[in-house]
Amino acid sequence: MSERVAIYAGSFDPPTKGHPWMIAKGASMFDKLIVSIGTNPDKHCMFSVEERLNMLYFSTSEIHNVAIKSFPYQYLVDFAKSVDAQFILRGIRSLEDYGKEKDMRNINGDLNSGITTVFLMPPRELAEVSSSLVKGLIGPQGWENVVAGYVSIPVLEKLKSFITPTLNRKEIYEK
Repeated sequence: MSERVAIYAGSFDPPTKGHPWMIAKGASMFDKLIVSIGTNPDKHCMFSVEERLNMLYFSTSEIHNVAIKSFPYQYLVDFAKSVDAQFILRGIRSLEDYGKEKDMRNINGDLNSGITTVFLMPPRELAEVSSSLVKGLIGPQGWENVVAGYVSIPVLEKLKSFITPTLNRKEIYEK
């Protein structure tokens, strides 16, 4: 029997508490889970790919059948094929996510019908958590305490080191 390999891809900018939940669930379902940072030309990221890889590594270091990688400027299904993955793991938090993920699943199926997309829904307490939400909470006085509820300690420390008292929200996204 061949190894069941899945890809869980995203921008992870920054990783939230929902991402390790997805990774742990995916790791329990597959022999190997490759967590991958892709390049999305529509997104302007706060952190470099290397910084995001490190945050993911430290957020998931206790899960042993997980590899952390990046795949710049490549279709996800092509990357999946290059690492012998048969599955793509995706999370659905809302109806909006469902519509986007269904469309991407169909396009990925057009590109490579041999790869199956598997959808998971996070528990209620993680359903609204997204990287965009976290970035939107940064800035006001006391933001660290609020954001701590949505990211792991290593990610919070990285966010705190990135944000200085003199750096305003506009500058965060122009870096």
